[in-house]
Amino acid sequence: MGWWRETIDIVKENDPAARTTLEVLLTYPGVKALAAHRLSHFLWKHGFKLLARMHSQFWRFWTQIEIHPGAQIDSGVFIDHGSGLVIGETAIVEKGVLLYHGVTLGGTGKDVGKRHPTVRKGALISAHAQVIGPVEIGENAKVGAAAVVVADVPSDVTVVGIPAKIVRVHGQKDEPTIHEVEEKREYYVNKLEQSKDASHRSSGL
Repeated sequence: MGWWRETIDIVKENDPAARTTLEVLLTYPGVKALAAHRLSHFLWKHGFKLLARMHSQFWRFWTQIEIHPGAQIDSGVFIDHGSGLVIGETAIVEKGVLLYHGVTLGGTGKDVGKRHPTVRKGALISAHAQVIGPVEIGENAKVGAAAVVVADVPSDVTVVGIPAKIVRVHGQKDEPTIHEVEEKREYYVNKLEQSKDASHRSSGL
């Protein structure tokens, strides 16, 4: 019962409308989708990939939440409302993460292997935010509604906008710190792009 207890507890902690355990079990589509994903993921890992996809698509129809059976999702995750939420095949979602309706943890279509986001412990991704590619959302980070994230987000920061930019660090609007963190982030993003370009050029030789 550990998975169920952790899932119910995080719902009650984060949603004042959740009055009883029975209400959470019967009326929260996010809980149903996550429970169904446990079986889909089990089937996927054991080689029953078509059956896993069929099972996940059945629950997509009933919950309006699409979770690929290959995605790795810890216990104690809360999908609030959930309608329109998509989680891709190689996504990783750790304990204590909050995901709202319309969120996409998607791929760019160009990457191979690990091509979907990793969301670390305690992160929050608000409604209709799009997190694209093999990027990492750090622990306790917050992604604002409708933001588009295409680069790593450090721990304990808040990002908003298109593309997402840091607006708070540790909950504070500290402009010098934000500027310093953003500069470091852009530096590593540029280095990564240069590395990819060099790799593509060498592979074409």
